[in-house]
Amino acid sequence: MSSPKVLFGFHAVGVRLKTAPQSVIEIYADPTRKDARMRQFLERANEAGARVIEADGMRLAKLAGSHGHQGVAARVQALPASHSLDDLLDGIEGPPLLLVLDGVTDPHNLGACLRVADGAGAHAVIAPKDHAAGINATVAKVASGAAETIPYFMVTNLARTLGELKERSIWCIGTSDDAPRTVYQADLKGPVALVLGAEGAGMRQLTRKTCDELVSIPMRGAVESLNVSVASGVCLYEALRQRS
Repeated sequence: MSSPKVLFGFHAVGVRLKTAPQSVIEIYADPTRKDARMRQFLERANEAGARVIEADGMRLAKLAGSHGHQGVAARVQALPASHSLDDLLDGIEGPPLLLVLDGVTDPHNLGACLRVADGAGAHAVIAPKDHAAGINATVAKVASGAAETIPYFMVTNLARTLGELKERSIWCIGTSDDAPRTVYQADLKGPVALVLGAEGAGMRQLTRKTCDELVSIPMRGAVESLNVSVASGVCLYEALRQRS
């Protein structure tokens, strides 16, 4: 069995209590926080039969590795990966919608991308094993529970994985500032993988060449680019709009 890991923040711990309460080893809560949100959270923890331990802010910060714990942290068993990417794709009904992140190394950006991918109904997020952030407590906190619900696959060779997606007739659409067409002009109703690079550097050259199509996000103001999580939201929700 994998070593226990730490989740912190109301959303991250709350989603785990809802989706896999048996995996929660123990919850640490700040007894000085007595507001309605904490009371509701503790009621949910008690209903799930979780062990709750009082812990002050210093202990929580040490446990979480962050002061953004909101007064709540939990030690949980890591959940086994339920699918390989192939298994997940085989089980999708309707056209797949995937988010591919190339070179996103900041855990806050990854967490925000997972959150928007979950919100837009994406089936999975894919990233390379090298030069990419993995799931940790900070990612889980920023994702507000989405790190527990959206499959995140880290692959050895991203270009090869994109090639395998194309063999499944999944159209790989990359984003680039210099693309002649905008994301609003692209057909996102069919099987699609939206490929975004890190802010500033963008996609790697091989990733860019492997895409079937490149699109841009219109920029009308003074800034030249969007944060990758915001750009992910623009693209994913345009796909959702077209599919609705």
